Amino acid sequence: MVLLPTLVGYRRTWLRADILAGLAAGAVVIPQAMAYATVARMPAQVGLYTCMVPMLVYAFLGGSRTLSTSTTSTIVTLTASALIAVGVTAGDTRALATLTIEVGLILLAARLLGLGTLVENVSEAALLGVKAAVGLTVGLAQIPRLLGIAVPATDGRFLTELPAVLRALPTTQPTTALLSAGLLALLIGLGLAAPRLPAPLIAVAVVIAATAVFNLSAHGVALVPPVPKGLAPLTLPDLGQAAKLLPGALTIALLAAVESLAAARAAPTRKGEPPPDDQQEMLATGAASALGGFFGALPSAGGFSQTAVNARAGARTQISQLTTVVLAVAVALWLAPVLRLLPDAALAALVLVAVGGLVNPAAFIRLARVSSRDLFVAAATTLVGLAAGLLAAVVTGVVVTLVLVLRELNQPQMFELHHELTDTPAQAPRPLLLRLETYLYTANMISTQDTVLTMVNARQPAPDVIMLEMRAQTEVGTTVLDRLHDLGDRLSAHGSQLWIVGLPPRALATARHNPWWQDWQRDGRIHATLDNALKAYASRPRSGSPPSDVTPETG
Repeated sequence: MVLLPTLVGYRRTWLRADILAGLAAGAVVIPQAMAYATVARMPAQVGLYTCMVPMLVYAFLGGSRTLSTSTTSTIVTLTASALIAVGVTAGDTRALATLTIEVGLILLAARLLGLGTLVENVSEAALLGVKAAVGLTVGLAQIPRLLGIAVPATDGRFLTELPAVLRALPTTQPTTALLSAGLLALLIGLGLAAPRLPAPLIAVAVVIAATAVFNLSAHGVALVPPVPKGLAPLTLPDLGQAAKLLPGALTIALLAAVESLAAARAAPTRKGEPPPDDQQEMLATGAASALGGFFGALPSAGGFSQTAVNARAGARTQISQLTTVVLAVAVALWLAPVLRLLPDAALAALVLVAVGGLVNPAAFIRLARVSSRDLFVAAATTLVGLAAGLLAAVVTGVVVTLVLVLRELNQPQMFELHHELTDTPAQAPRPLLLRLETYLYTANMISTQDTVLTMVNARQPAPDVIMLEMRAQTEVGTTVLDRLHDLGDRLSAHGSQLWIVGLPPRALATARHNPWWQDWQRDGRIHATLDNALKAYASRPRSGSPPSDVTPETG
């Protein structure tokens, strides 16, 4: 394992660009991470700590040159859901440490087992639905903080939070509401007019100055609790809560892997450089959370928006992220007293702007035009997230996607190939050439058998040989082999013969251990290529009458 792999071949001329990019990214990431901590019902300094050890660990292990890692809106929302689901009280940092360490250990275990590619089973449609549910749920949760209203604690679900927020609207605190409106206008305006400027940092600086000058707290504006000065204390996990937090940790680990791998692939690379290795990214992301959990951090993941800021600022390697870590340490050591003047509404405004892009109606419209199946997955995931919570939404998205994939796999993709046999009489039986594009396994064998038998019956005159090309079958198990033998017997009983063509070497090596396969090979029913099979067919002696109909087997 190579430490600091992105520094291999480093050039001194890159240093200035990396440092400036790290400062620019930190100006966005640090205030945003502090705001995200409040979404997870944790003190703001937890977000600050998430910009230290996790980012440091990824810089030493990660393979993406420009990926910026701390946490994301999806991850912190799932973190809040996981903690609420098991009755953890707000601000319980030991429970958070337990959850974060579990997430890291799950990712490390997945890396050891080589399961990095499994995260690709989460479809884009399911992610779209999860993100939409996150955006709506988190956005609604910021309304009380933006308006200065008190809302009774709920289970965090959108449909239970909405009535409570609506009932509390008449108690809106005017000064807080005006401040929030101004902050949202500033953040959105800077994002549109000057996207290269660190809008979160500017907004935080402006509102801290306004608090100091106008004494906003005396006018009913709530401030964040004091941020302690210094680095994160060592936090040991609460093993008594480990078991009940495990389901939530599994869900967060899945989404952390999905987001980190996707962001790493999308991050800019040098010309001709391969994308980051999935297994390496799984290792780096897992280690970041596992170690970060001991130092008060939220579960770690790579983020698209902060990576884009890092790349736009000119980052060349992970030196930029190390610079962000140094900036976070400086904030914790020297700027903590200043953060006591930060209104809670400012953090809510940062969160609301950050999650606004998660709700993407245009993407749903595109799915409606392109794929009704994907639209169903996205819509179902969103609705479950709003009604039953975000953990349920992730599970629904994965399960629905897998069900639809299995349904697709169970429908045999078989095509008839056309051929010319010039030396065969016009009325003589001719072979039926079938190309199987589907990988055969236990669940789709009967439907494949039925399809073959139906196609045989549809031919007049009936074929005396059915050549089944199986080049997609890279491996073969006993169930598939038994079903192929059964299909051959059913066809032979009615005068047709099944030939197997193009089976790849690995599957062929397994099949040869079966005595019946060896008999078929001696009888000339196993061929490496379709050309060889056609030549063998053309040279074989002709037999008697054409076969009769064959009855398909029903599932």
